[in-house]
Amino acid sequence: MAASLDADVIIIGSGAGGGTLARALAPSGLSILILERGDYLPREWGNWDPHTVFAEHRYHTHEQWHDGGGQPFTPVTGYHVGGNTKFYGAAVLRRREKDFLPRRHRDGLTPAWPISYADLAPHYEQAEAWYFAHGKAGADPLEPPRGPFAFPPFPHEPILAALEQKLRNMGLHPFPLPLALQRQDEDPAHSPCVRCPTCDGFPCLLRAKGDAEVCGVTPALAHANVRLLTRHRVLRLLRGADGKGVEGVETDQGALRARVVVLAAGAVHSAALLLASADATAPRGLANSSDQVGRNYMCHLNSACMALKAAQENTTVFQKTLAINDFYDDSGDPDYPYPLGHIQNLGKVTPALLHAQQPLLPIPVSAWTASHSVDWWLTTEDLPDADNRVTLDSDGQIRLAWQPKNRESHQRLCAQWRRILHQAGFPLVFFQAMDISATAHQVGTCRFGEDPKDSVLNPWCKTHDIDNLYVVDASFMPSISAVNPSLTIMANAIRVAAHLAERFKTGVWA
Repeated sequence: MAASLDADVIIIGSGAGGGTLARALAPSGLSILILERGDYLPREWGNWDPHTVFAEHRYHTHEQWHDGGGQPFTPVTGYHVGGNTKFYGAAVLRRREKDFLPRRHRDGLTPAWPISYADLAPHYEQAEAWYFAHGKAGADPLEPPRGPFAFPPFPHEPILAALEQKLRNMGLHPFPLPLALQRQDEDPAHSPCVRCPTCDGFPCLLRAKGDAEVCGVTPALAHANVRLLTRHRVLRLLRGADGKGVEGVETDQGALRARVVVLAAGAVHSAALLLASADATAPRGLANSSDQVGRNYMCHLNSACMALKAAQENTTVFQKTLAINDFYDDSGDPDYPYPLGHIQNLGKVTPALLHAQQPLLPIPVSAWTASHSVDWWLTTEDLPDADNRVTLDSDGQIRLAWQPKNRESHQRLCAQWRRILHQAGFPLVFFQAMDISATAHQVGTCRFGEDPKDSVLNPWCKTHDIDNLYVVDASFMPSISAVNPSLTIMANAIRVAAHLAERFKTGVWA
């Protein structure tokens, strides 16, 4: 039987969870097979072209999902080696200690995690080192206990530096945004990162972004025991003959077998695969005795913000360097004692980028607007709701029902930030809220917990129902917090890798 196996471990997906898990497991000597439904993202000039990326959506899928009401939409997601980290803004923040505990919000209470910040702290440190995290320990007053960053923070360009000082003068506590980029300020002539304006939302033509291909898959493949198969779309998981475990996967290229299967396809697709793997023994889907697979989908309430000052042209090239957490724990209003969320810079909105996203806006207007704006990203925590869920239509198409929670808190965060920007000298402030198609921060569809009745995974991200099936993408999260989820996915994958290696070492799957 062992001779007929394709690998000890099959990892489905090569993004923040799968790519990191592969790197962490690679030194174990286990035979590891990574399956990626897409291919390597092509390195071409279009990587840096706003029209190619944001108007043509050349690197995003053109498939359609349905919302809860049955209306079709095209998710802003793609399938490549490295997953959606190829396009992420590379902001890598740790969850706060309170984010692992029940937290009271306007629309309800978040559940406690079965692990604490202390359990994840050493793995956060490892993930930050692997992904080139730049930051300054202690600069964020709400930051959990930690050691120093491996790399110094990105310095602000003059306009952002002046704005940071204004915010401090107003009693706020801005801090350098932690970024996963290969930047060498001490040796800029040889730095992979050149602080270009095509970072946030773009793939990096210079391979300087700390994405899961560069920092996860490529180092993993340096080990002879790790293989990657691209253009292999997994259709379903295959249950073993004894009915207790999974023996492998069925792909559009054929079946592959392994001792352990790890799902890391993203919170939507991992849930969809479990549902698509239903059989007579598990008619509601594999690992779904709790009926929790696909439920509790969460996605941040996000808004982009443009703050305009007519008298000031923003000559900043690399803008994404500043963040504010003053409203993360509390609104500051005693009549509204709830968290509001997190604020950080966006990458600089250029005239070409704004025109690509708003083609009906006259070019002179978009050019003036983009050249006079300072751009921001506001994030409020969504809350788990069993009715916000991933299901499959009769034809197997994905249906995503989502009605976000905490809308009032997000509106208050936007209103508070508008007031602050007005006070800082920006008379015109515009917001654009993200809709259901903005799935980049998807979490929660296979949450982990101690009780098999209300969770899909145990605290080690093993399914309660199946002993050799794990999930290591953002599906495992019982709550989303209000910081970017990427670093937590990476850190958890490193934690689970140690657990898997130990199980193999002790002979559980020998």
